Amino acid sequence: MTLATAKARSGERAPGEGRPRERVADRGAWFLVLPALIPILVLSVGPLLYGITLAFTDAQSGRTEPTEWIGTLNFRDLSHDTLFWESFRIGLVWAVGVTVPQFALALGLALLLNQRLRFRWLARALAIIPWAMPEVVVGIMWRLVYNADAGILNETIRDVGLGDGRDWLTGLATALPAVIVVGIWAGMPQTTVALLAGLQNTPDELHEAAALDGAGAWRRFRTVTWPALRPVALAITALNFIWNFNSFALVYVLTSGGPGGRTRLPMLFAYEEAFRYGQFGYAAAMGCVMVAVISVLLALYLVGRIKGGEGR
Repeated sequence: MTLATAKARSGERAPGEGRPRERVADRGAWFLVLPALIPILVLSVGPLLYGITLAFTDAQSGRTEPTEWIGTLNFRDLSHDTLFWESFRIGLVWAVGVTVPQFALALGLALLLNQRLRFRWLARALAIIPWAMPEVVVGIMWRLVYNADAGILNETIRDVGLGDGRDWLTGLATALPAVIVVGIWAGMPQTTVALLAGLQNTPDELHEAAALDGAGAWRRFRTVTWPALRPVALAITALNFIWNFNSFALVYVLTSGGPGGRTRLPMLFAYEEAFRYGQFGYAAAMGCVMVAVISVLLALYLVGRIKGGEGR
């Protein structure tokens, strides 16, 4: 009796036996993944690497001379560009000012839509209407709402006797808060849908058991609902922060970065440098800085929330 035969009878596998099949299975898995990887590589990774390379050159529009490698000169100039860092500060204010109220309002709406109400299906359908509208359409609609002469907001203020209204999108003190309100309204449906899905995955038996133990609504939310909802809340909050910081179309349609740069987000600043002034290399350097800083802030945020969850 050979060693391989003895191992086969005893249930053991001979060395190397079965490995060719495993290698074939691995190759088959890669072939299945390729259709999804190719678009990511072509449309995401490729442009990202090209943008990083462009940041180290003096690329400009309309140049007849070949583009030259200038090293970190764009980044050194950017470190002294006070207008860019002011736009970065505005971007952080915008991202936090939209993300936090957006989550709080969406959580309340999700809790309401999770109740057994009459015409709940209609309320859920109406709640996602802003999500179905393109950002350009949302911006045009809210420009009409904020119109200083005939906007519905100023007309309502005049009708109730609170004054003559004001120029919401052109006032230095009101432009950014007005745009933040629009950002909250436009982005709240997707947060509501994500939180509602998390609520529906929470077993009803847990709420019923807590109610039998005498727990009130707030205690049931704190001990049953929120622990089950925390992973979804963490994910959607992080995504919302990234999406809001990288906003472009909504703010561009509403104010184009004005008045006086009060709503000039970093994406708007980079857009102007690239397509208004033709400084492609400098704009690419701005993009690299934005990606790096936001990645660090997001990593710190995620680590802090994960450690906080483990501590509890």
